[in-house]
Amino acid sequence: MRKWGLIAMASATALTVSACGGSGSGGSENRDFLRVVGSSTVYPFATAVSEATAKANPDMKSPVIESTGTGAGMKLFCGGVGAQHPDIEMASRRIKKSEFEDCVKNGVKDIIEVQVGLDGIAFAEATAGPEMKLTPEDVYKALAANPFGKPQAAKNWSDVNPALPAIPIVVYGPPSTSGTRDALAELILTKGCETDPAMKALKDSDKDKHKDLCTKVRTDGAYVEQGENDNLIVQKIAANPKAIGIFGFSFLEENMTKIKGIPMSGVMPTYASVSDFSYPGARPLYLYVKAAHVKAIKSVTPFLNEFAKAWGTDGYLKAKGMVVAPEDVRTKNADIVSKMTLMDASGLK
Repeated sequence: MRKWGLIAMASATALTVSACGGSGSGGSENRDFLRVVGSSTVYPFATAVSEATAKANPDMKSPVIESTGTGAGMKLFCGGVGAQHPDIEMASRRIKKSEFEDCVKNGVKDIIEVQVGLDGIAFAEATAGPEMKLTPEDVYKALAANPFGKPQAAKNWSDVNPALPAIPIVVYGPPSTSGTRDALAELILTKGCETDPAMKALKDSDKDKHKDLCTKVRTDGAYVEQGENDNLIVQKIAANPKAIGIFGFSFLEENMTKIKGIPMSGVMPTYASVSDFSYPGARPLYLYVKAAHVKAIKSVTPFLNEFAKAWGTDGYLKAKGMVVAPEDVRTKNADIVSKMTLMDASGLK
């Protein structure tokens, strides 16, 4: 990740905080380049778009793209309006209601939401792995801190499901700051948890307890956080045939000579199964843009326009591993980019 403190200050012609309509700023910082933070899953796609944008606009400073994780990026993005705050947030899940409220509280009231494509939470093993076949219930029983409200006692996969191998549970996955971790909690762990009717009913009677029991991950070493670096997870499981990795589908697709996908409920993580949402871990990818920065930072618009050109069936992001969104989704979001339409936050959770 490229730290803000390592970035050289912009030139005298740079945009000042006040020009961004900044609130709560000291006016001491200025910037004339685009700053994007957030999801490690979206990062390689945003980097490719950044390079293409800079090439097409030689008079424009190259955008700075930082892989901070979706959650950490949201905190930076929602910190305020002005040159010391990022212009765009990359997200591997939709912005939460609580995050949107934090944005508004800090003066980030007008936000543009753009769905740029699809991805999947891929479960994978080494090519010489034991041919694991999992379900959300298996994953929940193996990784939950207190599965179904009971102390976690599973050591081997066979403790979770007798049909699974009698090998230790070792899972390399994303940290709590990652959108991939949030999607894991929502799309896999919660689904596995709610196979128990009592846990499903708990969602209505005690929402906080439901979230704790259904999404809190064990911390005894069976689940190993690898930071915002999916390539490191690929390396770890490629070197350990008995381990499992969890990361964005694009990283699986790029490393098929080293690793292989694990079916979830009988569905393999493939381009087709992610694109039609038959794979349980399929999810949309987003960009969030500060409307107040669109005119102030001149490279915002070229960057978004380039993204819209690149996310189609014949665009270069598909070759980078992004799953192309359905045509109606692409058309809708291209229109959002064209008109810089503000998002409707009424459906946020």
